[in-house]
Amino acid sequence: MTVWDRPEPPTRPVPLDRERIVAAAVALADEGGLEAVSVRKVAARLDAGPMRLYGYISTKEELFDLMVDEVHAEILPEEQARDWREALRLLAHRTRQTALRHEWLADLLGGRPSLGPHGLAVTEARLAALDGLADIDTVLRAVETVGAYVTGAIRREIANLRAERATGLSKHDWQRASGPYVTTMLATGRFPALTKAVHDGTDVDAETSFTTGLDWVLDAVAAKLARPPV
Repeated sequence: MTVWDRPEPPTRPVPLDRERIVAAAVALADEGGLEAVSVRKVAARLDAGPMRLYGYISTKEELFDLMVDEVHAEILPEEQARDWREALRLLAHRTRQTALRHEWLADLLGGRPSLGPHGLAVTEARLAALDGLADIDTVLRAVETVGAYVTGAIRREIANLRAERATGLSKHDWQRASGPYVTTMLATGRFPALTKAVHDGTDVDAETSFTTGLDWVLDAVAAKLARPPV
């Protein structure tokens, strides 16, 4: 029996339910990352004994599953997209925005699918965007491809944000501090492609980079959808 269909125990002197437990866990993770979340810490925030929580969750992994599903509710758009491309683009951007609000989510993306009601609704929205446009295997590979890009881009962006906080250096500060070393290495002539990228490439912000890469991935999906079946 999963955490999703296991009934909650009856209420006791300190009112508890999974909704309150998950809200407390999400708040702790937002403040200090996943390492700040434990059954003991969640119980302390709720002014309850840790053993009380085990009536609602069996393991910390179940708690993480509930947390992921809770924030997946923020990914679902209220508006109706005009076509499949807009639908997948909107879901991708909302996933990024949700991860930026809850950075710990990046650590849990890309594993097994979220089986909670909100996670299933997000998966349904992604699949439904392409429903009827190709055979189901093509739809699945397209959704997986877009998802892999989104997950990778989000993880890279959040890793950079964490590095900035850990070092106290912004991206541009880090580039300036690393400049002399990079200049010396490029002067060896061993890295001609990298030299061209450093000297001639355009530096863009994280959102522009995410949007550009996403559009390229969606272009590839569109080309696959337009190809007649063999």
